[in-house]
Amino acid sequence: MQFKNIIRILGLLVALLSVTMLPPAFISLLYRDGGGVSFLMSFIFCLIAGLLFWYPYRAEKSDLRAREGFLIVVLFWTVLASFSAVPLLLLDEPNLSVADAFFESFSGLTTTGATILTQIDGLPHAVLWYRQQLQWLGGMGIIVLAVAILPMLGIGGMQLYRAETPGPVKDSKMTPRIADTAKHLWLIYVTLTFACAMSYWAAGMNLFDAICHSFSTIAIGGFSTHDLSMGYFNSPLINFICVFFLLVAGVNFALHFAVVNSRSLRSYFYDSEFKAFLSIQLVLILLCFIVLTSFNVYQSGFDNFEQALFHAVSISTTAGFSGTSSGEVTFSNWPTLLPILLIFSSFIGGCAGSTGGGMKVIRVVLLYLQGVRELNKLVHPKAVFTIKLGKKALPNRVVEAIWGFFSAYAAVFVFCMLLLLAAGMDEYSAFTAVAACLNNLGPGLGQVAANFAEINDFSKWVLVVAMLFGRLEIFTLLVLFTPAFWKT
Repeated sequence: MQFKNIIRILGLLVALLSVTMLPPAFISLLYRDGGGVSFLMSFIFCLIAGLLFWYPYRAEKSDLRAREGFLIVVLFWTVLASFSAVPLLLLDEPNLSVADAFFESFSGLTTTGATILTQIDGLPHAVLWYRQQLQWLGGMGIIVLAVAILPMLGIGGMQLYRAETPGPVKDSKMTPRIADTAKHLWLIYVTLTFACAMSYWAAGMNLFDAICHSFSTIAIGGFSTHDLSMGYFNSPLINFICVFFLLVAGVNFALHFAVVNSRSLRSYFYDSEFKAFLSIQLVLILLCFIVLTSFNVYQSGFDNFEQALFHAVSISTTAGFSGTSSGEVTFSNWPTLLPILLIFSSFIGGCAGSTGGGMKVIRVVLLYLQGVRELNKLVHPKAVFTIKLGKKALPNRVVEAIWGFFSAYAAVFVFCMLLLLAAGMDEYSAFTAVAACLNNLGPGLGQVAANFAEINDFSKWVLVVAMLFGRLEIFTLLVLFTPAFWKT
């Protein structure tokens, strides 16, 4: 294991992270909110720490193997999220404990969107900006991880695209070099963020709110600068803009690249996962609208449709924004099956290679196809059935990997839920809390419907680990606990 080289890389990453402390300090100076000192101190601390990691091993440069790749990916999220908690610990307002600061930091960088903060409207602008910025940086990290890094290690959801999609998406790297891949992804990501911010601004948000919410929308994070989230603006137009960009961000970014590169929309409609993703969204919206209309939850048919559309997309893509204004019924209080249905929809999440969480649509589609194949085998035991994605048959090893992933996902979910139950949380809240964090969703139900402030510190640490498992697609983190990984 090339530990010196790994430490050198982590040092560079922490030094780069220090630069992200400067924008909140500038925002604090601009609004004179008094929150800038902690960010300047954090900048100095992170820069020095990064250089101390990097300098002794600056000459250690060699090609990394798969094992080092796994370790770097895990350390990337854990170390950077830990250092991102430093300014939150130094702040006077809000005054956070260690557990709270780490929970908020990990939730931001993993784009989970679960929060322990209350009375967000009264926080300094620097803190509000920093939370949103964390999600935006985390969203970009997810894209590069999913499209460029994990496929090289042989475990990414993008591996499945080798079997079906032509052109640049077919290869594990869209362009020959990871640096080129990352550059193209950054360009698409920044362009979408700019378009989203301008749309929010044109729809009535002030510029600060528009930029902040564009960060968390494109990252499918769910943090907001207001306690009421999107409901604060009480604007159907803003809700519709949010839905549009959530759907765009929930699509595989490599597919966006293919469309831009070919200058044709055909790639979208040839993609099996894209069609399944839209179908799932339409079914959820329709179910929510029918139930809300049947129970007259909101004042008019348009209000029922708006809320059904907004929350179905927001929860199922794992953003977790709320679109209800003060005094309106929140999704956690919706009638019959809807709250738990939407929580279950977050297990599906977005497409592979998107900023969404969950198991990813492509995996769920393949699980369904495998189930159909097993039923057909019962009827025709001697027949040979193949699973096809598009027009091409998938090898059995891909299907086996999907079942392995699903089993590991379920095992991690059950283990985390049992720990929360042991810590004293009720079954309903524990189930939805783990779902919210493992699927990188954010809001849960019951005790954690509004925020996670009331749960104990042990539960917060458990959920921080769940966020990491969800963001790293289970196996990346789980492989570090196997003895074989550490054997030379």
